[in-house]
Amino acid sequence: LQAQPYDPIGDTVSALAGIGATDRWVMTVAFAVAGACEIVTGLALRAARPAGRLILIAGGTAGILVAAYPVHMGDGAPAAHIAWSVTGLVALSVWAVAATYRGPAVPWALRSEVAAGISVLLLVLLAWFGLELITSGGYAGLAERVLGEAQSGWPFVVVMCCRHPAPVMARYRLLHGSR
Repeated sequence: LQAQPYDPIGDTVSALAGIGATDRWVMTVAFAVAGACEIVTGLALRAARPAGRLILIAGGTAGILVAAYPVHMGDGAPAAHIAWSVTGLVALSVWAVAATYRGPAVPWALRSEVAAGISVLLLVLLAWFGLELITSGGYAGLAERVLGEAQSGWPFVVVMCCRHPAPVMARYRLLHGSR
């Protein structure tokens, strides 16, 4: 829908919601809906520790606030947009670690070692995105999209693992020899 030249590999999604962008309401609504979904997931994910759920809710709230403080095409991002973006991206990268429990009955996705690996991966992707922004490397849009998909995909994996733990736990027991 963007009428102005837009490079999805190099340009961030914030530019699509920026003041002066064509049909900016589409991306603004997408930011708000994604944030709302993260808030709802944090509220509903009772299998996770409260600290992790609160961080996920904070990440969703920050996503909504990113939509409330759009960038200005050609002028860059206001400080509030940057602050809420950083807050949301960091929260969505680390919430899984704070949501974990220990023990054999814990769903696979809420195990400490799994969550730590996911958080490291998300933080590496976040670092890549940050480097692309700082160095103007030309791949900021790609880095942001990969990071965003991973950050939005992990809560879904956790929810599915908590809703259907039996097949995952059966495989775990089979692999680790306990019945």
